[in-house]
Amino acid sequence: MTTGCLARYFLALSFSALLVAAAAPDFKAYRERPTVPVKEQILSFAKQHAKDQAGAIAYFALGEVAFEQKSFAEAEANLKAAQPHLPRIADYIAFYIASSAVALNDDPRAIAELRSVSAIKGPLRSQAAILEARALIRTKAYAEAVKLLRERIESLPQPDANVLLAQAYEAQGELARAAAVYQSIYYTQAATAQAADAGAALERLKKAMGADYPPAMPQQMLARGSLWLAKKQYARAKTEFHDMLPLLGGLERDQAAVRSGAADLLGANPVIGAKYLKTLQLAHSEADAERDYYLGEAGLPDLDKNYPASPWRLKTLVSTGDSLMAKHETEHALSLFRVAAAQFPADSVTAVCHWRVAWQAYLDRAPDALSLMKEQVAKYPDDQRAASALYFLGRLAEESADLAAAHAWYIRLKSLFPHYYYGALGTGRLADPAIEKAVPNPEILRFIDQVKFPERRGIPGEPPTPATIAHIERSRLLASAGFPDWAESELRYGAGVDGQRHLLALELAKSAPTLAAGLRHMKVLTPEYLTLDYDRAPKEVWGYLFPLPLQGDLVKTAQETNLDPYLVAGLIRQESEFNPVVVSRAHAVGLMQLEPATGRMMARKAGVAPFDLRMLLDPAVSLKLGTSYLREQLDRWSGNLEQTLAAYNAGPGRVQRWVAGVHFREPAEFVESIPITETREYVQSVIRNATVYRQLYSTGTPPPQPKNALTSSHVSAPNPKPPVARKRPG
Repeated sequence: MTTGCLARYFLALSFSALLVAAAAPDFKAYRERPTVPVKEQILSFAKQHAKDQAGAIAYFALGEVAFEQKSFAEAEANLKAAQPHLPRIADYIAFYIASSAVALNDDPRAIAELRSVSAIKGPLRSQAAILEARALIRTKAYAEAVKLLRERIESLPQPDANVLLAQAYEAQGELARAAAVYQSIYYTQAATAQAADAGAALERLKKAMGADYPPAMPQQMLARGSLWLAKKQYARAKTEFHDMLPLLGGLERDQAAVRSGAADLLGANPVIGAKYLKTLQLAHSEADAERDYYLGEAGLPDLDKNYPASPWRLKTLVSTGDSLMAKHETEHALSLFRVAAAQFPADSVTAVCHWRVAWQAYLDRAPDALSLMKEQVAKYPDDQRAASALYFLGRLAEESADLAAAHAWYIRLKSLFPHYYYGALGTGRLADPAIEKAVPNPEILRFIDQVKFPERRGIPGEPPTPATIAHIERSRLLASAGFPDWAESELRYGAGVDGQRHLLALELAKSAPTLAAGLRHMKVLTPEYLTLDYDRAPKEVWGYLFPLPLQGDLVKTAQETNLDPYLVAGLIRQESEFNPVVVSRAHAVGLMQLEPATGRMMARKAGVAPFDLRMLLDPAVSLKLGTSYLREQLDRWSGNLEQTLAAYNAGPGRVQRWVAGVHFREPAEFVESIPITETREYVQSVIRNATVYRQLYSTGTPPPQPKNALTSSHVSAPNPKPPVARKRPG
């Protein structure tokens, strides 16, 4: 289906909703800053449109604000006025009516409203069930509360649902069941606020039940202490494990003793912890294997001999190997990774272990490089390194002058991973006339086709289903009433339950306040786009995934610095997602994420004075200084794009160390050898982005641009907003 056809399927707002957009007060602004004059204006509008949807939306907004202001009777009156004319969002209105009734201590009326909410598929169903259970408990309908909670326990938010279930059990005298649920909260959800209340409830039940009190399960107690250990709250973990020792026996007691020592070892008392662990008298068991793991490298021989199949041995092999790699003791590290991959093939963590061995064999052109690369594909097809292995298998075939084999590896790489970095490289190799002419090796094609790669589905250009239509309509109504948060939740809920993800993602992207927010929605809800050919998704989807705002300014600035504009676009997509005011954790600022010192240096070279950090929030300034810096780095690295991008991300000093004394046969070898995962993936992503941009915008009809994209009117903004820190995109 064409983009135009797809667009026509998207619902237009109803006439009443258009009236709201054109003539109604700003409901969102009123929710954020409610004032009496605006309230009177909205009330007047509501009365004028009392019999249509526009007026109902106004009453809905008034009711929600009144609820937030704790004017519950007023809230209920406004919400009931809205109710008859907004059947599509009846659950939202009923939820607020019920919440008002609860606040007014009218639980029976609240329960009736909440049951109507639960009957509609929407994001409020779980909250409504929790609120209904509370109301049932307050009205002493304990059996009904238990029935409701048990029937829906899997879909309800925790630990809130379990707290209510335990309260209902306790209230109707089922103390053993209440204790079991409270124990689940206290021991397995220890980091929540509800865990402390559960602990107090358990003390109460112990006194009430006496000898009938059911003891906690050993694994529950261990889980609580282990949670604090994982959170690096070592003193708290030590106390937990020490206190449970008298209550445990056998393996569980030994495990608690080991973890008690580990809390000292990893915390403030490493000498005491190591001594304690070494002197522990333990049976031959997983506890002993765990003890050896915590003691580190010294425990590796014992684990090899005594616990060859223990998961603690695998953890030790990997952690010791990582430590040796950091010390550049590569051969020793690879020997451990080789053992891990061979003896724990079913564990997902060994995909990277196997790859490290295969990659070193490839770099060394060892005799087993080919077989190891094929093993990587066959054993770990759902790991991203399968694409890497396919590419380097093609390169091995080329080196041995087997062009038929090379063609087979590359053609399957292109079809399976078209928008991965290595997929783009493979496509490039297929353009070689000699490889293109060769007939793909059928044996290799059969080998790849027998590998169970994750299923890759296209994004169909199909009309919306009734469920998708319902979620879009509801979202638009909520947005028009000033509820952008609820509007977004409605679409996300639909995408996860019964709607078409790509259509709901497009709706989210279109309604997002910024281009960057829309792009993130698309990435999250259509993650399969990296494995799809261009014709397997509507053009509109590609436009929102790879927008090209400020195209004229971007192309002009790139050309002035002799840069590929698609490379600049690909870098910006990765750095800032086209958010001109973003600030990273490293304090890099703006579209091209320049750090203050770099921005100041480039401004001085460009004659921009006096320089102020806020200038980097101006897209025009960021483009000018960022492209100049990128050009400078590209010249510094003699035109090597991969090393340039690595330096842009990790700093020139690191890259200098990575290339010193190393001969890479091609840029891809350098990329795969980058030791920092973030930088390695960054380089691959920028080059991948540039390839996609070039394909989308240099051939045929480019995809339509998002309506919320930056335009030239955003350039040289006179008063840019101050930086707002956020996590730098990966």
